[in-house]
Amino acid sequence: MSSIYQKTAATALAGIFSVLSFQASADLSERFSDADGDMIADIPSDETQWIDPDTLVFAYTPVEDPAVYADVWSDFLDHLGQVTGKDVRFFPVQSNAAQQEALRAGRVHVAGFNTGGVPMAVNCGGFRPFAMMAGEDGSFGYEMEIITYPGSGINSVADLAGRELAFTSQTSNSGYRAPSAIIKSEFGLEAGVDFETPFAGTHENSILGVIHKDYEAAAIANSVITRMKAREVISEDDYEVIYTSATFPTTPYGTTHNLHPDLQKKVQEAFFSFDWEGTQLQAEFSNNGESQFIPIDYAERWEIIRTIAEANGVTYDCD
Repeated sequence: MSSIYQKTAATALAGIFSVLSFQASADLSERFSDADGDMIADIPSDETQWIDPDTLVFAYTPVEDPAVYADVWSDFLDHLGQVTGKDVRFFPVQSNAAQQEALRAGRVHVAGFNTGGVPMAVNCGGFRPFAMMAGEDGSFGYEMEIITYPGSGINSVADLAGRELAFTSQTSNSGYRAPSAIIKSEFGLEAGVDFETPFAGTHENSILGVIHKDYEAAAIANSVITRMKAREVISEDDYEVIYTSATFPTTPYGTTHNLHPDLQKKVQEAFFSFDWEGTQLQAEFSNNGESQFIPIDYAERWEIIRTIAEANGVTYDCD
């Protein structure tokens, strides 16, 4: 793999912020309240609205093979069951839209959402994010990369004019919103106007689509490509990187807002007390340097993601 074009964190999003004069603010559905101003739904004050299910359902952001990640999460879900005293079930979701709908319908109680989909989960589904993965030193995050296959003739972002750039889904930060905003701001190219934009559904589909020359280029999360290389699904020689963005926060984990408050506390306890050593979670995510769960402040950590969404004209229709 050769990195042909790379931007620093300071300059990668400069064009976006230079054209925005607003501060991102909460846009919670009227179904929720936010008395403490933390931009996430409060736990209902009416105890009759609390739920205390016998079985906790956990859903992880869609991946190429949900069965693989059912195994990856199995050690943690055993621990979650021990701490909460509940049966725990892994719920495989096939798309970001399906995961959002499952949250809103009450079929999911604990989840990890894709970075770009978090504001919708928070605003429309009452998602209460509290943790994300990080390295031993507390470092976290991933970068959006634009990749192509060797010999494609695409050597820079400017070369995408008249060509094709695959996205994942419209709720994805690195798979759609960030590249759309960055390419338009920094390079004057508009998605769907100056280049074609097929949607692959997942980062894995985008990556494999480029490698197999189904797509000329794709915008992906480099944390996904790192894990695919570690599993020897792909190799560094299969693709080239023509752009690397600033660092974004990675998948956050949280609960639905109306889960019994005592149960929410136990779920958080399970995340922060989990011993990664020797687990399948460690085997999968240590490739990205991640080895623990750390607390997060949604209002602070997702400000850049909300800003990118606003730059793309995203609104939240929670009806």
